[in-house]
Amino acid sequence: MAQSAVQRTTIEPRTEFKRGVDKRARLRRQMYVAQMASFILDAAILFLYALNGTISISASAWYVAAGVGWTAIALILSELHFNDRFRDHYLTVPQSLGSIGIELLAIYFIPEVGFYFACIIFVVLGFGALRMSARQTGVVWAYAAIGLTTVFTLTNQRIAMPMDSYADRHLALLCFVTALGRCAFTGLYGASLREALYRRGNELKLAHAKIEELAQVDELTGVLNRRYVMRALNDEMARAQRAGTPCSLAIIDIDFFKRINDSYGHPTGDEVLRGFALMLVRNMRSIDRIGRYGGEEFLVVMPDAAKDQAVLVMDRLRQIISEQHWDSVSDDLRVTLSAGIAQVRPNDAPEDTLARADAALYKAKDAGRNRVAVG
Repeated sequence: MAQSAVQRTTIEPRTEFKRGVDKRARLRRQMYVAQMASFILDAAILFLYALNGTISISASAWYVAAGVGWTAIALILSELHFNDRFRDHYLTVPQSLGSIGIELLAIYFIPEVGFYFACIIFVVLGFGALRMSARQTGVVWAYAAIGLTTVFTLTNQRIAMPMDSYADRHLALLCFVTALGRCAFTGLYGASLREALYRRGNELKLAHAKIEELAQVDELTGVLNRRYVMRALNDEMARAQRAGTPCSLAIIDIDFFKRINDSYGHPTGDEVLRGFALMLVRNMRSIDRIGRYGGEEFLVVMPDAAKDQAVLVMDRLRQIISEQHWDSVSDDLRVTLSAGIAQVRPNDAPEDTLARADAALYKAKDAGRNRVAVG
């Protein structure tokens, strides 16, 4: 059995890792299919230009071969999980450089409709910038700018946008409309990424708040754990000493709790602790801070409460606890408490007040238990 538990512990992280890798591969596959579809759309428009006599049919053929071939290589590497070796598993920079390189070659070799490929460069750079850092975007932009500068100024190619005929105008309109559509898609994709990040951020905030709450609360009783009730004590003491207002604390102990555990069992003892803590919370003020001090002991910090008021509150709580029926736990079970109270003095450190409250608690126990004493 121990071996199977170890195996589960070992296998589950591997399974989760594999799921994450498969999910990334699926997302990359969708992106590469969309990229391939974009190249095919461009090739279809070039084919229409070829039918119109503006360019040769071979121009459309080599363009689609270059675009689809480049994307196919990227897809194969992705399916082999080559991309997972890198921080950016989309390999956005190489993908952007390759796609822009194809467009620059198309401007040079098919200058008759070079305007269209220049438009596509805007789309490629805009889409890539969604996943690139500022430095990476600058590198890709510089690459595109140098390439365009080379084609425009260092060659004799006449970069054109045919507008001579009615068909030319319609084809030019088609080029701009499809390019604008891809720009719009890029914007929508960016918005979806921002929305996903915003949603993930909220989920992380909620998870952090939950972890923070769990870190503050005693798992068994639901009240503050020792660390945080001591922090609350420090805060309330500092506030009371600064403002000159009263502040009292009580250390409460469940009488003969060890006997309850020994006689009824630890599960019953846990039920008693839970029920006891619940009655504490229900019968104290909302501003009082209640925490499990250790074992069957609880610490209650009572801001704006002088010693006499704290005694009345604790004595009333003592009566409620002693009169409580515990039939749901055990038919013959009776629970009582002893409490030691101390009021914060102007120059007290937390240890001083706690020591007086602890001494008062022992005084209550020595006097027969089921009573409240003051230190």
